[in-house]
Amino acid sequence: MDIKLHYTEQGEGDPLILLHGNGEDGTYFVHQTSHFSKTRRVIAVDTRGHGKSPRGTAPFGIRQFAEDLRAFLDELQIEQADILGFSDGGNIALTFAILCPERVRRLILNGANLNPGGVKPSVQIPIVIGYHITSLFAGKSAKARNHAELLGLMVHDPDIGTEELKKVRAKTLVIVGTKDMIRESHTRQIYDHLPDARLVILPGDHFIANKNPDRFNRAVEAFLRE
Repeated sequence: MDIKLHYTEQGEGDPLILLHGNGEDGTYFVHQTSHFSKTRRVIAVDTRGHGKSPRGTAPFGIRQFAEDLRAFLDELQIEQADILGFSDGGNIALTFAILCPERVRRLILNGANLNPGGVKPSVQIPIVIGYHITSLFAGKSAKARNHAELLGLMVHDPDIGTEELKKVRAKTLVIVGTKDMIRESHTRQIYDHLPDARLVILPGDHFIANKNPDRFNRAVEAFLRE
């Protein structure tokens, strides 16, 4: 890996890796860190080019971020971990579980998608428009270039086929909000094609972990204790 990822660590016990969404950082999981660190070693990672992690020179995409995660776990000498990913973090977690199935004990996918078509048009269309506009200015402004790269993640990534989900060995919790920006039919498609999955739909939007943390944490806790 050409960079070192920034992370925060709290608590002791079995490792639980937290992966944030697009344009965010590990602080998104403030309610999960405080809750799960009572019984676990909770590690919140800033993805490449997010938060305090440098951009580096490698490609800026979900597959690269999954490779970054592999190198990160190697560096911390963590052979196997529970992984909770939100939004793009869920896409990274899922890609990692496909690439390195033996390294994931339990997988929690919150608002993940297999491809950009899984996002509701009311959300996806403005993202595509914004991406094309910022791309026009990317050559003149570092800020526009960075913004275009982040939007580009949601325009071009992820690209996961349903047949690839068979490679996931970990028991998986698929958890979303009733008003999530991911289509419910798409969420159910992920759930249906995973070998060993549970589906939980909680009241709220895409950001249930942050806005409805008590319900979210209880659902994740029950799953991890199964």
